[in-house]
This record gives sequence, C-alpha cells and structure tokens, in this order.
Amino acid sequence: MSPRNRTKLALQQGRTVSALWLESASPELAEVAVWAGWKTILIDNEHGVSSLEHTAHLVRAIEAAGGEAVLRIPANDPAYLKKVLDMGVRSIMVPMVNSAEQARAVVDACRYPPQGQRGYAAPIVRASGYGAFRDYARRANDDLLLIAQIEHVDAADNVEAIAGVEGIDMLFIGPNDLAGSMGRLEQLEDGQVRELIGGLERRITASGRLMGTITGPGRDVATLTDSGYRFVAGPNDIALFASTLRQEATLWRERSADFDAC
Repeated sequence: MSPRNRTKLALQQGRTVSALWLESASPELAEVAVWAGWKTILIDNEHGVSSLEHTAHLVRAIEAAGGEAVLRIPANDPAYLKKVLDMGVRSIMVPMVNSAEQARAVVDACRYPPQGQRGYAAPIVRASGYGAFRDYARRANDDLLLIAQIEHVDAADNVEAIAGVEGIDMLFIGPNDLAGSMGRLEQLEDGQVRELIGGLERRITASGRLMGTITGPGRDVATLTDSGYRFVAGPNDIALFASTLRQEATLWRERSADFDAC
C-alpha cells in the first residue's frame, strides 16, 4: 500500500506544521535537519540551487531520516510538475499564483484523470515504489497537498476565486513579494502592507482553505498559529549556516590577531 502524506494528515487533524527551508542542494544538511527535529523540510527550488537530480537525492535523504518533504517549484510549469510528482513529491508549493485560471492549471497538471490531466507512468516511477505500490494511481489524487502562494496584489484581488478552485488545499501568503508588488519591498511593517495581509488572513479563513506563511518580526509560530495559520515556514539552512559562521568568525577574531591571515 502507498505510504500516506503525513503532512496532509497532520493538517487535516488541525495541527500546525512547522517547516525548515532548505535552500542548499545538500542531502547531508537535509538529513541533519530531520535528525535535529525538523520533521517537515521545505525544499526551495524557486530560489535554491537544486536540479531535479539533486531534488531526488534530497527527498530520499529526508524520507530515509523519517521526515516529510514539501517542494516549492520554480514556476507553474506542467512539465516540471509531472517530473517531481513521478519522483514521489506529494506536497507542492507553487509561487505567484495570481488567478483562478493559474490555480486550475496547477490542479490540472497534478491530478490524474478525470480530476486533471497528469500523464500516466505509474508502474515505473519512484512515486509508486517502481510498481510496488499497486494502489498508487488510485490514491495519488487524494494524497496530494497543493499549496498556492499569494504574493502579489493581483492574487490579493482574486483570492476568493483562487480559494474556490477545487484541488487547491492551501493559500500561502508570501509577505515579502506581496510588499514588493505594492512598491514597498522590505517594508513589512508598513501600515498598508499590514492592512493587506490582515485582510487576506480574514478572507482566506472565511474561504475555508488552509492558510500558510513565513515567520517574521513579531510573528513567531505561536502568534501565527493563533491567527489561524496551519503551515509556518521558519528557519532557513543557508541563513542558519551563515549566521553561525559569522558568530564563530567574530569569536575567532577576538581570540586570534592572525585569524584573517590563516
């Protein structure tokens, strides 16, 4: 029997899922993250460097350590979606979904007929255990978690229509790009940005769709959970690594005058 999508099950149970961003293409870092306690890893192929082959290794490392992978794809591309679905990715985040038509295109690419137009190769792909999970094609549609990113003022205008697309499970507010589309890049505390995000929170909640976002100043996972979010992306592997290296470099400079020359 096909393994279930534990991220989707947790969300259906009303639990809040916390995720670590993975920007690197390192299976070792992915594996370390799961063993360190991050059971949901959000592989970022929009801004990260992973190729499809790298992504397959990341997914294997995460699952082997007992974690669950969520993949942000680079763009709304049916050919790319088909590849990662066959790879065994069951939770997919799509950036810049600005209309119901774009949301329907995502669903159409990701679901087998009659709910969509996903191409069939079930017996020979990793998603089915290379044919070992004989029920895969029958269960794949129900096991899928599709997340549409709301990160542009155009998407904000169309949020009810996007939420109304059958097969979209979650709307994920991307505050940085949303602010940028308002001409207020890196101004997340701006009053108009906060007002728009607050309005989106109310409208998405009213739609009945799940809601996700990232942490930020004054918006930790507890605060966001209280605001109705059920998927919260927090730390980032590259940011954590860079921050730790900077701290260590400062300590070494304080202890060794020759640090920069070593």
